[in-house]
Amino acid sequence: MNIRMLGFIIYPLMKCSGTLGAEGYFHETTPYAPNSPYSASKASSDFIVRSYHKTYGMNTVISNCSNNYGPHQHKEKLIPTIIRKAIAGESIPIYGDGSNVRDWLYVEDHCRAIDRIFHQGATGETYNVGGKNEISNLEIAGIICKKLDEIKNRSGEKSFQSQIQFVTDRLGHDHRYAIDCTKIEKELNWTPEVHFEQGIDRTIQWYLEK
Repeated sequence: MNIRMLGFIIYPLMKCSGTLGAEGYFHETTPYAPNSPYSASKASSDFIVRSYHKTYGMNTVISNCSNNYGPHQHKEKLIPTIIRKAIAGESIPIYGDGSNVRDWLYVEDHCRAIDRIFHQGATGETYNVGGKNEISNLEIAGIICKKLDEIKNRSGEKSFQSQIQFVTDRLGHDHRYAIDCTKIEKELNWTPEVHFEQGIDRTIQWYLEK
């Protein structure tokens, strides 16, 4: 039997590889350097998949992606939290000074990539999947609040941005993640189709209706 194991975790590469400076990208060959026990657990899953391929010849492929967003995401994640707290009139918590940068990948683009990797990816290979949308956490909050201001017609009232509150930073909080997805673009003809502006509009609308 030809078994294919898909190593799929929401954002293993960035968590496993630590943090980036102001420039540069994570590549498939970037050494893992996790900065927290949580990150280390992500790295170990990739190592286990790799070991089964190398030791037993199991037909495996690993997908590493950037931060996902979109409808149906768990309410405790950043973007759902901002939306939920804003419309509830509660403080919108932002870790540290909000300068931490993430690359945001719309969930449907990620699903397309996973399908492409599973069916067309070369055995034993790793593919990076990125959204090409590097945005800081504070900028994310500002974008969402401005859109909610428009939706809720708050032009003459206090903006939702006034609810943003900076809270104690998370331990081991990596500063910047950015991913190079050249390999999947060239070898599997995949590229992200949903720009952040379009994706965040869909996401906000879904949570408002929910």
